[in-house]
Amino acid sequence: MEETGQYSVLICDDSPMVRKHLRETVTLIGAGSVYEAKNGCEAVEVCRQHRPQIVIMDIIMPVKDGIQALKEIVRMAPETKVIMVSSAGTDIHLKKTILLGAFDTIQKPISEIIIRDIVTRAMLETAGSTTS
Repeated sequence: MEETGQYSVLICDDSPMVRKHLRETVTLIGAGSVYEAKNGCEAVEVCRQHRPQIVIMDIIMPVKDGIQALKEIVRMAPETKVIMVSSAGTDIHLKKTILLGAFDTIQKPISEIIIRDIVTRAMLETAGSTTS
């Protein structure tokens, strides 16, 4: 594990299996606190309460989709790195999320190597912007 320090992550996906897989991956690469949400409403509330440094969020979810939640999270906590995840065939949604302030995008099926790379980059960029 790299010496990048502990960081907090919110995983938001309506699939419990996806959340479990992502939790295992981010824990292995150094996440200290990992929060979970199953829809955009929960994601916004978790961000409000816990201010995670990184959010990994699906676009297509019930109650409130990832695009609406992204808009609220970026407004509330612009320093949070939001990584958007989408199913195949929704490239247009992924491009839109970058314009709305997402840090990066990932297309399903989620590759562990890609998650590690993007989360590590987000973590390093967050650490670089919070030099104390």
